[in-house]
Amino acid sequence: MNLVQTLQGCRSVEESCSLLASFTTLTPKIKKAIDFATEAHKGQYRKSGEPYIIHPICVASIVAFYGGDEAMICSSLLHDVVEDTHFSLQEVEVEFGYEVAQIVDALTKIVSLRDENIPQGIPNTKMLSSALSFRKVLLASIKDIRAIFIKICDRLHNMLTLESLSEEKQRKISEETLVVYAPIAYRLGISSIKNELEDRSFYFLFKEEYKKIESFLGENRLILEGKLEEFVAKLEKLLFQEGFKEGDFEIQRRLKRPYSIYLKMQRKGVGVEEILDLLAVRVIVKNEIDCYKVLGIVHLHLKPIVARFKDYIAIPKENGYQTIHTTLFDENSIFEVQIRTFDMQKSAEYGLAAHWKYKMGNQISLDWLSNIDYKDQNIAEFYELVKSDLYKEDIAVFSPRGDVFSLPSGAVALDFAYAVHTELGEKAVGAYVNNQKVSLLERLKSGDIVRIITGEERGLRCSWIDLVKTSKAKSNLKNNCQNKLREINNKITLQILKTLFNFNKSAEQISQTIEYLGLKTSLSCEGIKELSKNLVEFFKKEGSLFSRLRYLNWEIKKYEIENLKILSHKHIDGILYDYCCYPKQGDELMGILENEKVIIHHRLCEKAKIEEKTKMVYVDWVGKISEKYKVIVLLEDTKGSLAKFLLDLAKLDCNLVGISYKGYKDQFLTHFEIILECGGKNIKELKNTLINKYKIVEFQNIKDAYH
Repeated sequence: MNLVQTLQGCRSVEESCSLLASFTTLTPKIKKAIDFATEAHKGQYRKSGEPYIIHPICVASIVAFYGGDEAMICSSLLHDVVEDTHFSLQEVEVEFGYEVAQIVDALTKIVSLRDENIPQGIPNTKMLSSALSFRKVLLASIKDIRAIFIKICDRLHNMLTLESLSEEKQRKISEETLVVYAPIAYRLGISSIKNELEDRSFYFLFKEEYKKIESFLGENRLILEGKLEEFVAKLEKLLFQEGFKEGDFEIQRRLKRPYSIYLKMQRKGVGVEEILDLLAVRVIVKNEIDCYKVLGIVHLHLKPIVARFKDYIAIPKENGYQTIHTTLFDENSIFEVQIRTFDMQKSAEYGLAAHWKYKMGNQISLDWLSNIDYKDQNIAEFYELVKSDLYKEDIAVFSPRGDVFSLPSGAVALDFAYAVHTELGEKAVGAYVNNQKVSLLERLKSGDIVRIITGEERGLRCSWIDLVKTSKAKSNLKNNCQNKLREINNKITLQILKTLFNFNKSAEQISQTIEYLGLKTSLSCEGIKELSKNLVEFFKKEGSLFSRLRYLNWEIKKYEIENLKILSHKHIDGILYDYCCYPKQGDELMGILENEKVIIHHRLCEKAKIEEKTKMVYVDWVGKISEKYKVIVLLEDTKGSLAKFLLDLAKLDCNLVGISYKGYKDQFLTHFEIILECGGKNIKELKNTLINKYKIVEFQNIKDAYH
């Protein structure tokens, strides 16, 4: 049965109830839930004009199709009751019990959290909206994975009925689906739902691109399917020759899906007609030994692309997915071949749901959900943290004891340390990878054996936040850096005030005075001025006669020396840069006063010791700051392509700071990572200019080396 086509054909309550009955026994409790939901949604209609009750019954049908139990089916039928009708959660609990009420409550919270404010001043509202939704799903549903699954089924049915909504709503819902729900379905291993969500979202978001791909596939379908038929016949012949019998295996064939093709087009910067690997074949056998027999046979008789070989049977993905992936050349065509057992096929199609549907004994790993740390993050930051966990391909690395850890591609040794345990990540000072001593920023690859070296003191660089890949490592590092910077800023502010007023008091006593006055320390030009003004007023009123006379005409002087501004009550004769850190323009600074000269350090410089006797002044940059940007561009691997790109950058008045590259010879493409310095340039205009001329994979601001 094609579930999607059947769902689209349900236009009446009778048809939807009949569909539900075809997937599960309508127990008295389920019948009661249907009646309860029908009464609750009485008089409600969807935009398509159909009675609203059809929607929850169809969602329940999807849940039942994937093996959901009675509690899940009832919860699906009731999932909109508390949110959209006059019935309360307490009434649901009285009628259907605590378990159903808890799942319905989790589903209701996902909707209710939509009222949470989106941060102001962030331009990419689409991303923020999706980030908000993603946060809602986790916060509301992580305690019961069944609620997440039902929500994904709910979204699937909504995507099947999206045509009746306005174009704006279609795009909004599709973006949310593509960014949030499809990746979660992927992580839960439910490929059948993930694929449907991706393709339908792709259609509503990029209709022109979708139509181009569909048109190309339609025009070339006979040729492509002919190639598949010939290849499958060749595979069958090889397997029979090597001792396999009828019934020992099954071969499935398909063309790649539109969204999958689109992603390849984007990664390679080419049109659909230039995508070579559109053909996919799956060989399904009885046991794991046969998987490796098939692998040996196809590699012996056909030419494999070694770089694309992946063995997820030996090292399963984090969501429990197991299959051997290989890519083969045959008759001037490329075929992606998957090899798995029949049990693996069930697990791949149904993912987490296979454990309900087929009562499979092994437990799927859901650690990635609980490991995502979203505490103290605003919505934009949270989205940035989790999106890498959702989209990147995994690598598998090992502890010295042989424990397997799944990490995103590009992960470093410090990611591994945090994956093992937060405390290990906090104490990590170095690592051994395959018995070779390396830094914590050593990039890992599948199969590496990693041992972490610990110590009490670690020189923390906040720039590491951009170098680690897992949300857990990023979140902990960011939290540590914010705490460190907050502590340093407070110290510097107190020492500046101590210097300005020539206090004999300790920093702690000054802090107590500020707290007594109900003031807050702020390391900024205006913050220092405001604090000083309030302290002077206090001393004039409450101080001794000498104190009142002393502060009668007291004022802060502002100096501008070279490209720096300095606040001081004392005479400043000049500035010196210390060579221990030599801060660059745009870096956060601190100024130490010595013999009427200001010694400039980076604010996070470890050599600059802030002690009670240290005299300090406020210092900052004057004028516009040149900011650095990382640009990753995909260029053809041809002579002169890089030179042309760099010439265009020069014309756009950008300074080249650094460059690195990675070539993909089999694809005749090269990724170049370029660091630019752009002072006072309209960055949006620059970015759009580059995007219009080149395939820009990434364009992002880079904070300074200490951040």
